[in-house]
Amino acid sequence: MNVLFATSEARPYIASGGLADVSGALPKALCAAGTDCRVILPLYSDIPQQLRNEMTYLCNFYVRLSWRELYCGLFTARHDGVTYYFIDNEYYFRRSGIYGHYDDGERFAFFSKAVLESILHIEDFSVDVLHCNDWQTGLIPVFLEVFFRHEPRLSRIKTVFTIHNIQYQGDFDMFVAGDVAGLPEDKRGLVELNGRCNYMKGGIDRCDVVTTVSPTYAKEILDPWYAWGMDGFLRERSYKLTGILNGIDCESYNPETDPEISAHYSADNLSGKEADKAALQKEAGLCIDPSAMLIGMVGRLVSHKGIDLVEYVGDRIMNLNAQMVILGSGEPQYEDYFRSLGARYPGRVSVTTGFIPSLARRIYAGADVLLMPSKSEPCGLAQMIALRYGTVPIVRETGGLKDSIHDLGAPGGNGFTFKTYNADDMFNAIERAYFRYHSGDWNNSVRAAMRYDFSWHRSAAAYMGLYRTITK
Repeated sequence: MNVLFATSEARPYIASGGLADVSGALPKALCAAGTDCRVILPLYSDIPQQLRNEMTYLCNFYVRLSWRELYCGLFTARHDGVTYYFIDNEYYFRRSGIYGHYDDGERFAFFSKAVLESILHIEDFSVDVLHCNDWQTGLIPVFLEVFFRHEPRLSRIKTVFTIHNIQYQGDFDMFVAGDVAGLPEDKRGLVELNGRCNYMKGGIDRCDVVTTVSPTYAKEILDPWYAWGMDGFLRERSYKLTGILNGIDCESYNPETDPEISAHYSADNLSGKEADKAALQKEAGLCIDPSAMLIGMVGRLVSHKGIDLVEYVGDRIMNLNAQMVILGSGEPQYEDYFRSLGARYPGRVSVTTGFIPSLARRIYAGADVLLMPSKSEPCGLAQMIALRYGTVPIVRETGGLKDSIHDLGAPGGNGFTFKTYNADDMFNAIERAYFRYHSGDWNNSVRAAMRYDFSWHRSAAAYMGLYRTITK
């Protein structure tokens, strides 16, 4: 089985979020399981020079995009047993930052068409499945049907389109469908949604199967509350929609070997975790107090992450013998709130704005619990990483949080959950965690958390089964 994994970002080359984690880990797991999975992404100028030095030039050709005739170079590299291809065009990709440019619609239309042209120039690889990810690759299944099905090497390719976050759909003026994408007038309806050109809609409409990053999220996006205007369209195509829970790289996130944490530990010997907690308290400027339940938060400080719930009950949390360490950035009102909370409770609240990967790991290792009260969460990786480090998650039951975390009030539980988007319900879950923390049974909860398996092997097996089904 030969799979080409098309993505706008992938670790270790370039990353802005969870898509890069998936694009770096899933192909590696697929290759380990016997699938020849290769990754293709843009050759951004922000890719570190040491990684660029490992790339080899393959060829160049021209890509027609509407009235444009555009240069495209193709480079390749190997990393962790996976072959990567890089689409080179300095006009589109020699810029600072992956997204947020005025012509992102044109940039990723070019990338989508260049991916298909590249298949014609990669001589040693015949693609069975083209796996597309998020709106940046949404035009690939459209272009395949409209412009490339007559090509013998592309005529039998099957396509998978994965929705990592339905909020971001690649929504543009319908002018883009013709002048940028170059779609014939009778084909522009493939990308039209509510009078707009929608790249994600095109990918969903023309692919063979649609996946999301968790089973619950696959159900949630059929509901207007979660679907960002796409629920009706998705319900019509729900027959080809499925959810596969993401995994994490358990080799990288390993408390027994992680070089970023102060002390190593395992489920059989938790003494190192106590040392990591003390080291984190010192680094964060908190009182070094082993008896205080240390609550960690890592991620975006924005409303859909449930920060407004924390704001509502922040003083009640402080009335417990608890501490908080927060790492993230986002809306100024929430950054300011945590700073003010820290000023009112010195030595008990620490906030670091921005994102420091090494500090994130030390929070996963040193905190007692990880709080994720998200309004919506397609999958979430932080809760899985926290489990790996024996930090017990407190989550709202939504998306991948619901699929991965089960309440310790029932057998087989690995965290604390609450259902409704309500600050009192969230505080109740925090309070239950607090009481268990002081019950004398906490280490058993930590060990149970650490023994959960969220490696990519299980997810890779599910994707391989999906690929086999659509290619028969």
